[in-house]
Amino acid sequence: MKKIICILSVLSAPFLFSQKKAAPKAEPKKENLNYDTKAALQLSKEELALYNGNFLKFISALKASDRKGMDALLSEKARKMVTEVVYQKLAADIDTNKTFSIIKSGEKPFIDGSSYPMIQYKYADDQSAEPVKIITAVFEKDGKIMGIKPYKVTK
Repeated sequence: MKKIICILSVLSAPFLFSQKKAAPKAEPKKENLNYDTKAALQLSKEELALYNGNFLKFISALKASDRKGMDALLSEKARKMVTEVVYQKLAADIDTNKTFSIIKSGEKPFIDGSSYPMIQYKYADDQSAEPVKIITAVFEKDGKIMGIKPYKVTK
């Protein structure tokens, strides 16, 4: 008798401790949004002119190898980390003789939850649908450059 009770308790345990699966709940529709999220991420014309002007000044200083001119356009955080090797690598990766056109502008989110203004450039002579080389520039709100990252698209 003890064996039968033991076997029944072992076999019925999974049924007693099982849980019901809850049905997924549908989220309410967000039809009443008054703003365009894409427009909210775009930079204003004044901000775009300020950031683009500082980027072009930086490229001119990079072309002339003007270290003081480049340092003046960098933010305090970037100035502490940038060395001569970084400037040389930027000069090698960015063709300063070509003109640039803006692909996209907006906010770049960071891992700490903050976001900074960002502009992505391509070379003006690159007419392909997906540009081969993209240059991303991230700025502080006052227009100082936090970082520039050239990127070559590989397929």
